[in-house]
Amino acid sequence: MTSNRELDTSSPVLVTGAGGFIGGWLVRSLRQQGFSDIRAVDIKPQTQWHQVFDGVENVTADLQLLENCRSAMRGRKHVFNLAADMGGMGFIEQNKALCMLSVLINTHLLEAAREESVERFFFASSACVYNASKQDVTDVIPLREEDAYPAMPEDGYGWEKLFGERIVRHFDEDFGIQGRVARYHNVYGPHGTWDGGREKAPAALARKVALAKLTGNHSIQIWGDGEQTRSFTYIDDAIFGTEALFWSDFNQPLNVGSEEMVSINQMVDMLEEISGIKLTREYQLDAPKGVRGRNSDNSLTRQELNWSPTTPLKEGLRETFDWISRQVC
Repeated sequence: MTSNRELDTSSPVLVTGAGGFIGGWLVRSLRQQGFSDIRAVDIKPQTQWHQVFDGVENVTADLQLLENCRSAMRGRKHVFNLAADMGGMGFIEQNKALCMLSVLINTHLLEAAREESVERFFFASSACVYNASKQDVTDVIPLREEDAYPAMPEDGYGWEKLFGERIVRHFDEDFGIQGRVARYHNVYGPHGTWDGGREKAPAALARKVALAKLTGNHSIQIWGDGEQTRSFTYIDDAIFGTEALFWSDFNQPLNVGSEEMVSINQMVDMLEEISGIKLTREYQLDAPKGVRGRNSDNSLTRQELNWSPTTPLKEGLRETFDWISRQVC
């Protein structure tokens, strides 16, 4: 793994999806490391970006269009593509076509990167690419990178991500653009989506618990029976893993995810302890809930990057709950 001390921080960088959750934190990290030529692009008006920074070229553009990708790519050497139309399980189960259209973003960005002779290209993939038959029990065997095949990913969003991984691979092979692919496992933390229907489970539950504490109505709704299991990756770990992978020599998809698997009920237990209240739980058995169980196997991550996430879920949840509590007040 290349040390950050060896990086040329004058290299021109493009971050797409920069107004989103992970993208905003990535731009923050690059600035803190001294990168001086960052172009940040998102489809949303800048008033809706989660984080906006001075000293960055902030651009609003629809990257489904090839010409906008060419404009965004102009003069860039390194590219982090985090742009996608996505959200939590409720969104991706009910908007499969919209999720699939993100194929246009990655494809057009790669074509623009080829024309611009870009050196490295990062693609934000997802654990949703993994074969669903390996995720049908709560006590699931952690997922290794090879478990994406034979292909049976999450319908819509998962297929888009799996196709995105393949095209990055072939642009690497055919055109010499060094591809890097991270399979994120449920990234969460402050300065992300926490309401409106696109939020993921940690943010949604933190919001519900914060509102329960604020209103005195200590009853919350939980999608499914609460026994479905996941691992959740704190944003600091996700950013470190992203950068470590990007500057490494490893060009295959790699898990960036925690190995601390919990049930949704166990997460609610943690939020009860963090908030200091006891909750009545109402289970919505017909709500979207995704696969029965999912966890990350970080063996290859440790081997290739000499690293795996270190933030305990309870610690990350506390930071997330405190931030969301300030938003709902």
